[in-house]
Amino acid sequence: MTIRAQVESQLESYLADLQSLVAIDSDTYDRDGGNLVNDWLEERLTRVGFKVRRFPQEDTADHLLAQLRGQGRAKILLLGHSDTVYPRGTAAQRPLQLRGDRLMGPGACDMKAGLLGGIYAVEALQSRGFNEFDTLELLCVADEEVDERNSIPLILESIRGCDAVLTLEAARENGDIVTARKGNAVIRVAARGRSAHAGVEPEKGRNAISGLMRRLLQVEALARPAAGVTINIGTISGGAMPNVVPAQAEASIDIRAFEQDELDDVVAQIQKIFSPRRDDGVTFTLHQRLASPPMPRTADVARLERLAIQAARRLGFDLRGVSTGGAADSAFAVQAGVPVLDGLGPIGGLDHGPDEYILKSSIVPRTALLAELIRLICGVQNG
Repeated sequence: MTIRAQVESQLESYLADLQSLVAIDSDTYDRDGGNLVNDWLEERLTRVGFKVRRFPQEDTADHLLAQLRGQGRAKILLLGHSDTVYPRGTAAQRPLQLRGDRLMGPGACDMKAGLLGGIYAVEALQSRGFNEFDTLELLCVADEEVDERNSIPLILESIRGCDAVLTLEAARENGDIVTARKGNAVIRVAARGRSAHAGVEPEKGRNAISGLMRRLLQVEALARPAAGVTINIGTISGGAMPNVVPAQAEASIDIRAFEQDELDDVVAQIQKIFSPRRDDGVTFTLHQRLASPPMPRTADVARLERLAIQAARRLGFDLRGVSTGGAADSAFAVQAGVPVLDGLGPIGGLDHGPDEYILKSSIVPRTALLAELIRLICGVQNG
């Protein structure tokens, strides 16, 4: 039986498992819900033969690392996350349902279908007696959907020494996999002025909102969309009442670029814009964080991409790698010098919204693609 036929024979089981996972709410800060997903994954992975370790966290569900030993030399990490953006109660309101070819449900695309794809790809390989790897690991973190994260050290530690990292995020809506991503930095700005009565003595106030807005317009002017450098003023707030000159205001800024140097340059210019000065009596405090480094298409990534294209051709379809502006954990692999491919889950889209979906027709070919790619990375060319 071919790998694709093996995956095809397990499709109904996959769909039942997806229904079970989507039925569990696992918002990032829902520790109980997230750990129910971990319980399910631990039992399922143990049944496949993985040795599972869990890393408890205070604010999120556990991170989970599963390891399967083989008799070859390659070390491959499958990377994913268990958290979603949906609060408790969403799954009951929107259980998994099939509309045409679309399987719709909260977290179906991002990324419970991909996690299952990793498990079923390994099972398909096992059905053929394949163990030509040193280790296959699956790392599932519980905080991918938020800015403040505790999983980064574990991700970096798990990547170290790997020959390849395969990320289980969904493929693009047209079936493309991802070979390059922008990095992004987030800057939060707090402005402080001085309050005053807006009607009686406004001249005695120092308007924090106005001071912040003037500088945010300068920040927006730093964007160079044609070069891939984008800036988004994502949030802004301030003041208390219309008749009070506001003494406080806040904003958050998202900066993205394909090159780290470009990202660093924009961040430096933003810092200069908000550097201490009192021409309008407003002062600023900045909190900066590099959310994710860029994921460039290195020569090693390109070689891994060619293997994926070869695997797809063996399965009867074409594949293409593309770049995207979205950040993801896959970027940490390239930063560590390890080749990575992203978007190896089923085809899907409309993440984080009420119509989030994966294509049912993509489950079998994309799971078989992952299995075949693992074989090629391990140097198995035939069979």
